[in-house]
Amino acid sequence: MAFNCGESSLVFLLTLFVAVLPFVTSQHRCMSLTIDSCKGLKYNRTLFPNFENHRTQGIAATMVNHFNPLFKVKCSPDLKYFVCSYYAPVCNTLGTLIPPCRSLCESAKRSCSTIMKNFGYAWPSQLACEKFPASPEQKLCVGRNTSNTTPKRAKTIPTRHTRTQIIKAGGTTRIVNYAATLPPTTARLMTEFLCPIEQKAPNDLHRFLGKSNCGAPCENIYFTADERKISRIWTGFWSTVCAASTVFTLLTFFIDMARFRYPERPIIFLSGCYFMVSIAFFAGFVAKDKIACNDPVSEASNKTLTQGTKNEGCTVIFMMIYFFYMAASIWWVVLTLTWFLAAGMKWGHEAIENNSQFFHLVAWVIPAVKTIAILVLTEVDGDELTGVCFVGLSSESAPRGFVLGPLIVYFCIGTFFLLSGFISLFRVRSVLKNDGDKREKIEKLMIRIGVFSILYMVPAITVIGCLSYEQGNREKWRQSWRDAFLRERSKCIVVSGKSCPKIVGQQRPDFAVFLVKYLMFLIVGVTSGFWVWSTKTLGSWRRLYTRLKPAKNELSS
Repeated sequence: MAFNCGESSLVFLLTLFVAVLPFVTSQHRCMSLTIDSCKGLKYNRTLFPNFENHRTQGIAATMVNHFNPLFKVKCSPDLKYFVCSYYAPVCNTLGTLIPPCRSLCESAKRSCSTIMKNFGYAWPSQLACEKFPASPEQKLCVGRNTSNTTPKRAKTIPTRHTRTQIIKAGGTTRIVNYAATLPPTTARLMTEFLCPIEQKAPNDLHRFLGKSNCGAPCENIYFTADERKISRIWTGFWSTVCAASTVFTLLTFFIDMARFRYPERPIIFLSGCYFMVSIAFFAGFVAKDKIACNDPVSEASNKTLTQGTKNEGCTVIFMMIYFFYMAASIWWVVLTLTWFLAAGMKWGHEAIENNSQFFHLVAWVIPAVKTIAILVLTEVDGDELTGVCFVGLSSESAPRGFVLGPLIVYFCIGTFFLLSGFISLFRVRSVLKNDGDKREKIEKLMIRIGVFSILYMVPAITVIGCLSYEQGNREKWRQSWRDAFLRERSKCIVVSGKSCPKIVGQQRPDFAVFLVKYLMFLIVGVTSGFWVWSTKTLGSWRRLYTRLKPAKNELSS
């Protein structure tokens, strides 16, 4: 019976995680258009996931590249625009996917399907023209890419970036770029971001504002040099404190292992995880820019942030932080689950310990699978504020799917088990009205559990809040910096290799939020020692000293 209850709880954890992960990664987000075959069209921002539910532009690019031979022969002037507007939909203020119009599809198919038949290929079923809106009156759609003249009485719907419009008039809807009415050179300078020579990156895994082989500057584009220095010192100090606290907790466990049985045992594994996280942050502090940044690729280049998995040091530090931080979050869930089994289900120490292999399976396998997935997707980025590497610092979807979403799920599940255990203890306490000793023990246990839970839950909520703040504003900060860069374009000559002046966007992150986030990443390792801060710990260390003292006397004699 105990096995069935524990097994069903673990299955519930895994099922809920699998169910929530697709949800947190399915929200439509605008991003810079990076598909090479679609560049040069009248829009430079796209919306993903697309109509085929592709979550990354890399997957969509493989589908678009199938049409490259047709693009080269130029069988239809509308083919590229039609294919790209389907696989890389236009970003817009509505936040919804706007399909291409049927007339655009028919124009592309009419001219190119004959060539495809000659080589034994049929028009793709997913691009069947019947599935697209017949007219804008039926449903808003993207029409032909003609923008030489502006129709009279045109009704404009601005997108979230003001350089592009969706113009609806005369029975057609099309995308028009404001810069189309300007001289070509001026339009290019106003709308296109060119990667500065000093930001040339060592491989194609690096992307900065949509440009491949372009890395973000090692010196943060949002924060000053003084803020960067403060952040390094801040994380270095707290990683040292965290490491010292967790080492004391682990040593206390090793000198008196029989004292820490289930349901308290997960606290030890949680402390061990935070010890590894603190070591990784301390390594970033000591290494300075050697982990988070690449060396310049040429004399004209500067250091750029590491992206991808080709920097071994960055990859190792990422794995240490992400794997053990996620494992610590799951050990918190296991801790609350074992408290619930002990208090609510009346399981004994032995019954809980008999299922410990399942706890270890969940706590170590799930983070390992997610870590491998991130490495496969190459969503590893350097963090110039701390000198370490983490997941998706330059991405929109990766932090939601691999960090923010799981942390919310783990926190909610742990809170559920914690409250259930407290309710059970309250019921037991009310029954033991005449047994003062047992009632007092239960009250002390409830106080300790309550204090420890607060010491964990407050930092966990704070980290979730800081990550949500970043997710909600990252695109706005990036776009603000890009606009400022384009405004200051005339002050530097990218082609000649001269460095641009320090660019500061009108909207930038709050530095204090990042300091709080780094503190809360490490503070649980300090507060996890709360459970061993007691007279029993003093007794354990005193007994150890007593055992070692005779050995010292024998050696001296």
